[in-house]
Amino acid sequence: MKHIFQKGKDRSKPTFLLLHGTGGTELDLVPLAGKIDEEASYLSVRGNVVENGMPRFFRRLAEGVFDEEDLVFRTKELAEFLDVAAVKYDFDRKNVIAIGYSNGANIAASMLFHYQHTLKAAILHHPMVPLRGIMLPNLTGVPVFIGAGTNDPICSPEESKELEQILGHAHAIVHLHWEQNGHQLTFDEVEAAAKWYKQTVEL
Repeated sequence: MKHIFQKGKDRSKPTFLLLHGTGGTELDLVPLAGKIDEEASYLSVRGNVVENGMPRFFRRLAEGVFDEEDLVFRTKELAEFLDVAAVKYDFDRKNVIAIGYSNGANIAASMLFHYQHTLKAAILHHPMVPLRGIMLPNLTGVPVFIGAGTNDPICSPEESKELEQILGHAHAIVHLHWEQNGHQLTFDEVEAAAKWYKQTVEL
């Protein structure tokens, strides 16, 4: 997978897995890593799927309708890539935190839905419920930040609450943060994620 890795100043800090939105690249969320923790390492990945010239992490059948078979395949592909990258770049595979926006947040959520120990925590900006009707692994103690917009036309408030519920039932520690905006990722939302990280994960 096309990616960039930047070793952090403090190797005891997590490695951030940065996952862009539809049409983004591996450069998009790099500034977010510094806002959350400037001493942490980051691995920023470009999605392997292209839709009308726009990189994505998995296929969809229509707006808001995921190709579930491809989602499962791409989730496994990303998890396996993480295993290989941890060896290549010598970072702690058990200390990886996903930071995803939109399509990137969806595949990060899918990793939580499918794999028990693949992520130490996750910051999900405007995610949807990746899959319904499946049994989640035990996510006891896994902190998850969900950034949501009250006027988000792509990811409704009801969808955000449903994802919070599903992850909560799997015993994740979920914080649902609301912004009075649409689907865009705002500075205030990033600031809220950074504050949550310092209070919840960095301790």
